Amino acid sequence: MSHNRQPRVFYGYIVVAVAFLIMLMMWGAYYSFGIFFEPLLAEFGWTKATTSGAFSLSFFLTGLLGVFAGKLTDRFGPRIVVTVCGFFLGLGYLLVSQASTLWQLYLFYGVGVALGMSASVIPLQSTVARWFVKRRGVMTGTIISGIGMGMVVVPPVANWLISSYSWRTSYIVVSISALILIVSSAQFLKRDPGKIGQLPYGGNGLEEKGGSLDAGFSLREAIRTWQFWTLGIALLCFTMSEGTILVHIVSHAIGLGISVTNAALIIPIIGGISIPGRILMGIAGDRIGNKPAWTICFIFLTISFFLLLLARELWLVYLFAVIFGFGYGGLSTLISPMVAELFGLSSHGVIFGVIIMFGGTAGMAVGPLLAGHIFDITGRYQLAFMIYVVILVIGLILTSLLKPTRVKT
Repeated sequence: MSHNRQPRVFYGYIVVAVAFLIMLMMWGAYYSFGIFFEPLLAEFGWTKATTSGAFSLSFFLTGLLGVFAGKLTDRFGPRIVVTVCGFFLGLGYLLVSQASTLWQLYLFYGVGVALGMSASVIPLQSTVARWFVKRRGVMTGTIISGIGMGMVVVPPVANWLISSYSWRTSYIVVSISALILIVSSAQFLKRDPGKIGQLPYGGNGLEEKGGSLDAGFSLREAIRTWQFWTLGIALLCFTMSEGTILVHIVSHAIGLGISVTNAALIIPIIGGISIPGRILMGIAGDRIGNKPAWTICFIFLTISFFLLLLARELWLVYLFAVIFGFGYGGLSTLISPMVAELFGLSSHGVIFGVIIMFGGTAGMAVGPLLAGHIFDITGRYQLAFMIYVVILVIGLILTSLLKPTRVKT
């Protein structure tokens, strides 16, 4: 097939659609942990910090293993990587449904689910970055809006299954659904347009001749730049607050006297609002630049935590969820385009993976654990929320300091 003419149907859109479905299932199930949190506490009597630790361990290993998933995707493509990880994810949830001790929860959820989730971000976003030169931001926003849709769909279904049957039955259904959907969808993924004789959307043909797909920093070169560390620490500030909310917000709402049913809707609201946040801020990143768009998202997140400190009634908690969801969705969308903009595409998968491990994973691991520990000591989440207001302001300042790099060619 000629490289000078695009076919009528651009396969990149199929890649985006498939990645959306995979994101929906992976993250919808993963962020349902907050729904399972209270049933686990009720059955086993563990502390909140101890129970949160399983999620923290899982997220830490997800980021660590994601670096290797990114490197394998750069070399072998996403189809094989996502297929294998989809199998481990389904198996992990199945084993969690049979857990009866704390060490089993840590092994099956902390390690097993993490093996599956390692393909949830880096292989998919790195692949989309290769398929689109123009519209990269909005296409990235589209695929990770699958996370938001997953948060809308899966937690309510999981909550219904828990109330109607048991948390164990709920996890069995999640495991089977994840295995079937992810493994079958992964078969449609392709690493880059050149594999089927197409050009990237908005590309000029140089991508296949040592041009933009081969341009950029190696991991070693990127690590030596101050932009790498600034981006990573700013991401850390975001994910500490993100992880705390997604694990503890339902429990916090119940502690305020909100019913379990109403509290369970908070995560779907966050997920639902994150969808326009991801799409609109992806468009904003393409039009006004990724840095200004990231700054806007940090402002939304900081405002949301101020509101959470004051919230005592259901409508205020829901308002928090709306503001937080928009900022959370938008900021998550812009990470991959920022890595591509700062460091190029030649090692995008592994650079993206290391930044996610350093900034994203560490924050998501430490944040819920710290908040749970503070609650176990004080009996309230207020101190934790105050700390995260300060941390988000630090992230906002670091974002303002980011400057472009000179991408290697």
